[in-house]
Amino acid sequence: MSNNASFIASGLRTIDLEQQAINELRGSIDENFAEACSIMLAARGRVVVTGMGKSGHIGNKIAATLASTGSPAFFVHPGEASHGDLGMITKNDVVLALSNSGNTAEIVTIVPLIKRMGAPLITITGNPNSALSTAADVNLNVSIDKEACPLNLAPTSSTTAALVMGDALAIALLEEKGFTSEDFAFSHPGGTLGRRLLLKVRDVMVSDTAIPRVTPDTPLSKALIEISSKGLGMTSVTDVNGQLIGVFTDGDLRRSLDGGTDIHNVKIEQIMSKGCQTVSGDMLAASALKIMEDKAITAVVVTDKNGKLEGVVHLHALLRAGLI
Repeated sequence: MSNNASFIASGLRTIDLEQQAINELRGSIDENFAEACSIMLAARGRVVVTGMGKSGHIGNKIAATLASTGSPAFFVHPGEASHGDLGMITKNDVVLALSNSGNTAEIVTIVPLIKRMGAPLITITGNPNSALSTAADVNLNVSIDKEACPLNLAPTSSTTAALVMGDALAIALLEEKGFTSEDFAFSHPGGTLGRRLLLKVRDVMVSDTAIPRVTPDTPLSKALIEISSKGLGMTSVTDVNGQLIGVFTDGDLRRSLDGGTDIHNVKIEQIMSKGCQTVSGDMLAASALKIMEDKAITAVVVTDKNGKLEGVVHLHALLRAGLI
């Protein structure tokens, strides 16, 4: 039977060693780091990230993080770069090369060509005296004392340090550019976050003839037909000019019946709810959802700035939109 204690001890030791590697990075957030950020910020093209093996996997992630936080970037495999993919890089780009040893042959091979085309070269290495480090316009030192691997062979602490350095670059650039949550959503339109940050009430509300609507003098019996036909569990009440006066909901109906109301002889204005909650069509749908959750209602009326009825948004519409 496996020794659970040894597994736990090994896991904790790994975390401790990698945490140590991250802590040691603080000394590398210096003028070189600031210069690297300035070069990337000034680039007229893209950040081209490259790396072999495990460094390549980390480079792929760094490129994805940069791209999703406002710094256009993509990954180029250094081996493929020597066989045609170097054409993806232009003088307007910035090359960000990762190599723990700083002597990765596939990257060293293409460095003269990168320098010749005039693209700035930033390197993330664990050896500040390596071929890549000395050839770089800026080198970011991510050297570590030891890998988390007990053999000190498998890239573990070193790849963690490189990844964190890449994140530090991405976030520094994000903040300098004033990148907003809405900007982030435009990079993630298919995800839940994108929907929450981009979808407006106007995108999900019912409008025009789909809006349940009656006038104040409508008998309750006819209002119930309107509620049933539109299927939103409520109806708005408006004057002849379309100004919202109130709403009548399923909840109002239950309270009316409990009070002995004659549905054939009472007018909707006598039992409707006045001063109801409204939202703007330009409001984020996620904000409307929060209002509905806080007030325990399933639908909310949409009006313009003058109080004129524009639509109704229902909880089911927000569910279909993927906000719930």
